[in-house]
Amino acid sequence: MPDLPHPERRLLPLLALLAACAGERPAPGADAAPAAPAAPPKGPLVYVTNEDSHELTIIDAATDRVVRTLAVGTRPRGVRVTPDGRFVVVALSGSPKCPPSMPDEECEKLTSDKSKDGIAVVDATSLEVVRVLPGGSDPETFDLAPDGSRLIVSNEDAGVASIVEIATGKVVATVKVGREPEGVRMRPDGKEVWITGETDHDVTILDPANGARLGRIAVDRRPRDLAFLPDGSRAYVTSEMDGRVVVVDVARRAVLRRIAMPTDAKPMSAIASADGRRVFVSNGRGGTIAVIDTGADSVIATIKAGMRPWGIALTPDGGKLYAANGPSNDVSVIDTRTLAVVATIPAGKIPWGVAVGR
Repeated sequence: MPDLPHPERRLLPLLALLAACAGERPAPGADAAPAAPAAPPKGPLVYVTNEDSHELTIIDAATDRVVRTLAVGTRPRGVRVTPDGRFVVVALSGSPKCPPSMPDEECEKLTSDKSKDGIAVVDATSLEVVRVLPGGSDPETFDLAPDGSRLIVSNEDAGVASIVEIATGKVVATVKVGREPEGVRMRPDGKEVWITGETDHDVTILDPANGARLGRIAVDRRPRDLAFLPDGSRAYVTSEMDGRVVVVDVARRAVLRRIAMPTDAKPMSAIASADGRRVFVSNGRGGTIAVIDTGADSVIATIKAGMRPWGIALTPDGGKLYAANGPSNDVSVIDTRTLAVVATIPAGKIPWGVAVGR
């Protein structure tokens, strides 16, 4: 990955000035000295975006305790850790919240502030926002190129994907995709990026290097996310409205089968285990996490989580899964061996996304 700024605290105001000259916004609160955590973390760090309180809750995975709360910007949602583990990247949006139940005419009356759209870069060592990149209009989620050089961002309100070059801080391509794009996942070999279109009920496939459209796959209603198996052979696409997961043959770009989720499930996020034997699915308003056995492509367990689990992430050893529960303002910790909730951790207001760093 290009060498992103890693300044001492006294240099942050200068960094903000240089970033502004490069077409980036200054990091919020760049000249403020944050309080240090009470003790150094003992394990991997879990980063949870809190959409309504505009912050990251940072959890020590060894103790399942909050070690820091960091203001990052407006409506943080998608979150990833860079491949080298040095930075945490967060999608910010100045667009108003417009749930599916809200009529379009009501949503259009709400105020947008596009100056607040962007991609915040957090130094994983100092736990400070050091840079804010452009991310197109209303960035929701994104994924990183395997070498960390680019971001591919879903721009929900514009129906496009933006490709952002990290070194220059520039949007180098804007590509039309399915309406209301949300889930963005890089194929494991890095040669394709798949983007779900909630309103067009499809997946658009792009070349992450130049944004060229490589294909489109029709799936079920309101696809929110997808997960690739580590070998890249299959993709598991969540369908919120149909309450199931669509299994896609990646090479043939063809639907293989559909897996019914538990009663009342509204499938949202998905993530595959490192060995590819399981896929975990958060079921939104259903309040559960489903566990899919990928050998049989069937649900083998349903775990009760908090209210409306959304973003999920696994620890590097695969031993724990963390689920962000929006309305209950907490995070469920699930032991992936016993498939039981072992802790519930308070977070900020409306936790949305989760990522785990080394």
